[in-house]
Amino acid sequence: MDDAHTVIPLSPMRKVIAVRMAEANRTIPHFRLTADLELDALMKLRQELRSLRPQEKLSLNDLLIKCCAMALMDSPAVNILWGETELFQYHTADISVLMALRAGGLVTPIVRAAHTKSVWQISREVRDLAARAAKNTLKMAEIVVGSFTISNLGMYGVDRFDAIINPPQCAILALGAAKPRVLASPDRQMRIATVLQATLSADHRAIDGATGAAFLSALRSRVEQPEHLRSSAIDIA
Repeated sequence: MDDAHTVIPLSPMRKVIAVRMAEANRTIPHFRLTADLELDALMKLRQELRSLRPQEKLSLNDLLIKCCAMALMDSPAVNILWGETELFQYHTADISVLMALRAGGLVTPIVRAAHTKSVWQISREVRDLAARAAKNTLKMAEIVVGSFTISNLGMYGVDRFDAIINPPQCAILALGAAKPRVLASPDRQMRIATVLQATLSADHRAIDGATGAAFLSALRSRVEQPEHLRSSAIDIA
């Protein structure tokens, strides 16, 4: 017996992931765009909202999902699926949230119509989906098919990464860690801001560079000017 290694058989889930990711990487012409997002205003708003409902959890990721959903409404040309001879443009932001399972493997439960939901609704829904994903009790309708995917590895201290598109979707957003950074203002004054690097991977068959850039610009606006979240967060349960 060779004690130098352990043989780990591939699980059915890992086999499916291997086939889908290899096919996506081989057949989809990916291009990537990265933008810096300043989070201080969003983080301040999160603290204000949490003070209104201290009994409820509200993560930065919940707010980012909402901002992303609104940015998709601002840039609907990114909110699409590939159909070989046609594109399917979604009218709702059905966001797949990439989750790693403790037992191994990945799952992408969907927050449907995230643009219509309050941050509290999104928070509760994400926590419920994560809990049932861990128990392997998600329904097929809850994982098929979203219009866009978010993968957040910031909680692991990853600064920046590229994600592989989950077909038939045409884009995926990779979010890194929020970290303080020294920035120069237009008047060349130094300041410290909390910055997150967001990388959009897009399918060049369906999305052009300018279209992807417009989405990231809309996302930056939503994140750095988050007052649009306040009324829905307070008024909607």
